[in-house]
Amino acid sequence: MSGANLRLNRLFDRESGRAFITAFDHGITLGPKPGSEDALGVLEKIINAGPDGILISPGVMKQGGHLFGFRGAPAPIVRADWIYNHDVMKGLPTRLQDTAQGEHWRVVLQPEEALQMGADAITMFLIVGTIEGKEFADNVRDLAATCNAASKAGIPVIVESVLWGARMDDQRDAELLAFAARMAAELGADAIKTTFTGDTESMRQVIDGTPLPVLVLGGVRSPDPAPVIANLRLALEAGAKGVVYGRNVWQADDPVRMCGLLRDVIHGGRAE
Repeated sequence: MSGANLRLNRLFDRESGRAFITAFDHGITLGPKPGSEDALGVLEKIINAGPDGILISPGVMKQGGHLFGFRGAPAPIVRADWIYNHDVMKGLPTRLQDTAQGEHWRVVLQPEEALQMGADAITMFLIVGTIEGKEFADNVRDLAATCNAASKAGIPVIVESVLWGARMDDQRDAELLAFAARMAAELGADAIKTTFTGDTESMRQVIDGTPLPVLVLGGVRSPDPAPVIANLRLALEAGAKGVVYGRNVWQADDPVRMCGLLRDVIHGGRAE
């Protein structure tokens, strides 16, 4: 077994075979959203809530990596790229009208650098539907190169394959999500993070089309945990191997309780 496979497998619970990952990397593109102002304080709270992994930015890993320094800590997963994702960037001069979410993308961290920080995995985007074909081609080229370098370094790459390009009207289109997930697998990803389509049948189309573990992202925060848990159950029923939930955890009224509810569903199916 390679180092990348070993580190990837450690993200998944031995008994349930699933992973509960909390995403706290939003600040790299969205800044200090409500509930995330005290970055290290929130990170410590999430760690104490006991997810299997936590997705964070390189800077937060640099400043808060010591918080993971104990036996049984969640696996630190570091964001290795960056996209346009904030309204302040709309209207910036560009060759085309390409200032929407996901229309510009850059690598900001190499696999060896992530390992030196203590990361157990890295995450990168594959964004389908950009206005300019070159932007997508550059995304594909750099993602493939990073996956190759990460394999040599021994660290897994979780690819966030999404329909965030400006040409995409429906970000939950099952056929296109299946296309994006399969492309990521073919380019060398070790696992997939993608959008929940909204129902079990169409989500199975996405999951069945890739040979990799598929994790579902959380999206916009819901003030009521019930629909979040209902969608989680549907995704798991479709075959998802877990979730990567962010704002529905750290923006919750009680993040620790929310983590417990999600963890129980993912690993034990007990929460209602």
